[in-house]
Amino acid sequence: MMLPTHVLVGLVLALPVAVAAPEHADVALVAGLLGGLVPDLDMYVGHRKTLHYPVYYSALAAVAAPLAVLVPTTATIAAAVAVLGAAAHSVMDVFGGGLELRPWEATSSRAVYNHYHDRWLAPRRWVRYDGAPEDLALSIALAGPLLITLDGVLRTVVGAAVLVAVVYTAVRRLLPTIAEVLITGYLLETLPNRMLARLPTRYVPEHLE
Repeated sequence: MMLPTHVLVGLVLALPVAVAAPEHADVALVAGLLGGLVPDLDMYVGHRKTLHYPVYYSALAAVAAPLAVLVPTTATIAAAVAVLGAAAHSVMDVFGGGLELRPWEATSSRAVYNHYHDRWLAPRRWVRYDGAPEDLALSIALAGPLLITLDGVLRTVVGAAVLVAVVYTAVRRLLPTIAEVLITGYLLETLPNRMLARLPTRYVPEHLE
């Protein structure tokens, strides 16, 4: 699923904490946002493997959440919400599309790497691909309670996330072609081999793999 959806999920997970313990609202919401965002920082370095841990994040969340309830400090609440957001992100990606350049073609058997079992989890494709119309619908549904409840900077963040989601959905099916044109027409001619080797394989033309 697309990054705005994950960020909004992280914020929604933090929302009950913000309502129940308003003195910890800001830290919980920021932690939820970061938890939803951080796994996708591996986008170009082993995507959905380097920072995606569906089992380990979930196990940490199962420990951190009760601890935050029993000992509600800034640190325990931030840790619990951040890990919960990262766990939700990692698990949600299993229910999306695969890692192929055009995930709507459903040719990849890889969704998220399971480090605990040392294997890739197959995509369920409940959301067919990141930026699919149903992905956008999910983002909009998540944004609703956040826009009603939040104010200030975080409300602006939610609005910006929805805007990014709308634009990304509108151009999503064009992006693979743009990437191919950019890579074959420019990057392959200008970048040194050591940098080309770092490109995800889905961006490398088949005859060059």
